[in-house]
Amino acid sequence: MAVPLPRPHRFDVYAAVAGLLGGLVLWGTGLATRPRGEPIVLFEGRWAVLPPLLVMAGCELLRRSAPRLALLAGTAALTMDTVTQGDVATLLMYTDLMYAAVLYGPLPSARRIPVTTGLLTLVSTIVPFAVWRVPEALLIGVAVGVVTFAPASTGLIVRNHRDAAEAARLRAEQTALLAEMDRVQAVTAERARMARELHDMVANHLSAIAIHSTAALSIDDPGTSKEALVVIRENSVEGLAEMRRLIQILRDSGDDSEPAAAPTLDGIGALVAGARVNGLDVTLDAPPLSVPAPVELAAYRIVQESLTNALKHACPGRVTVELAHRDGVLDVRVTSPYGHRDGPRAPGSGAGLVGMRERAALLGGTFTAGPEGAMWAVRAALPVSEGDFA
Repeated sequence: MAVPLPRPHRFDVYAAVAGLLGGLVLWGTGLATRPRGEPIVLFEGRWAVLPPLLVMAGCELLRRSAPRLALLAGTAALTMDTVTQGDVATLLMYTDLMYAAVLYGPLPSARRIPVTTGLLTLVSTIVPFAVWRVPEALLIGVAVGVVTFAPASTGLIVRNHRDAAEAARLRAEQTALLAEMDRVQAVTAERARMARELHDMVANHLSAIAIHSTAALSIDDPGTSKEALVVIRENSVEGLAEMRRLIQILRDSGDDSEPAAAPTLDGIGALVAGARVNGLDVTLDAPPLSVPAPVELAAYRIVQESLTNALKHACPGRVTVELAHRDGVLDVRVTSPYGHRDGPRAPGSGAGLVGMRERAALLGGTFTAGPEGAMWAVRAALPVSEGDFA
């Protein structure tokens, strides 16, 4: 089954028509590249010039879509033109075919053609001079070089520049893609950090408000309702202060105001006191510790979220908070009674456990949470060396 030739490019059609018309004009005026009577001219009739011209013009139609085929057919047409009086247009179109074969052809051919034409030029220079021993013989090599090696070399130079420009464009696109991926990852990481901060800062207070408001509505006792309203007010005020702090941190960097300091281990005592106000029986075992600020913030948030979960889900009983510095690691452990709980509780989304696990992972630490007998235990091991998370 015959394979149809590709459709010619528009510019190739223009080149073929221009070459054919130019050759016909030269043929009509009687201009030729060789005079009658030369030994190489085997066909001296005027009409003998036209077949090579027509074939070369047809090859121009394939200069971009089938460059190797066009060059092979053009070489045959140039050979035919050599034994006639010749037409300058045929010669010029052949140089264009040589240039196009290197520029548009397969890469192996593009590299092989300049080498082949260079060797052909060298041989065409040395052999005639060695045979005839006259300076004029060197002109044969010059003519061969102008017709073959010069356009092939030009095509190779243009192709190399084009490939280099394409490679630079691809690198620029890849760099832009990587920059966009980095930007998306940075935005995602920042959104996750903001979500963790917002959840940890507000969830404790909102959970206490939900539980005590439910108790105030379900228990018909003015004293109990008043106590619940007091706790609700305290948690509302503290939650509002936490929200203001977060908003201040997220302000534009051009603002002259200084953001509030991040929570530290010194604030865990206040967390425990607030949990006691909310109705939890909490004991704290946390000696004074000096750890990097990121570790302090992570430990504070893990304790805060653990107390919030205990407030929402733990059975009546004692909750313990323990912090210890062992072998370059800050151990955080919070335990609470585990089992079925009667009474009002706030709904949970599961985001708290995810946030605690992410905080530990960002510092290269470990996090576990689950039942241990009758207790629910939250454990986190946070490396305190700067090199572990810098």
